[in-house]
Amino acid sequence: MPSQLIRQDLVPIVIGYLLVMGTLAVGLRMLRRPAPGSRRLASGSGRPVLGSLRRPAPGWPRLIVHLLATAAGGYLTLMAVVILYYYGVVRVGSQFVPSAVTGCALLLGLSVPVFIAASWLAERRGGRAGAGPRRRSRRDPSGTAKR
Repeated sequence: MPSQLIRQDLVPIVIGYLLVMGTLAVGLRMLRRPAPGSRRLASGSGRPVLGSLRRPAPGWPRLIVHLLATAAGGYLTLMAVVILYYYGVVRVGSQFVPSAVTGCALLLGLSVPVFIAASWLAERRGGRAGAGPRRRSRRDPSGTAKR
């Protein structure tokens, strides 16, 4: 009984944990890369360390690239978890994995354009909190009223 419990419960949890932590580690490593254009040398080797790819300018291009990269990474992580769950824990019907792949792809294909459209609409209507000009307060920072 204990070996079956370890095989059915502990192994998938540990694998899922390692997948999530590995994904987070890759994301943190990508954030810590040097800025484009700055070249630093690898310690002791004299060879330049490659920096991250050139990022688009702030605005819509950067948002769309970020959104697509996040969606693709999330989809791949979800598919890895689904496949490991299917082969490691339960073996349901034969169409489970293809259905999971196509169903999640459909969900992603619907949600990404809707999110981009909602972001565009919120930006167009001025829906960002605090984006407008700030009003001057009649009180100074000390809390006393101005005269």
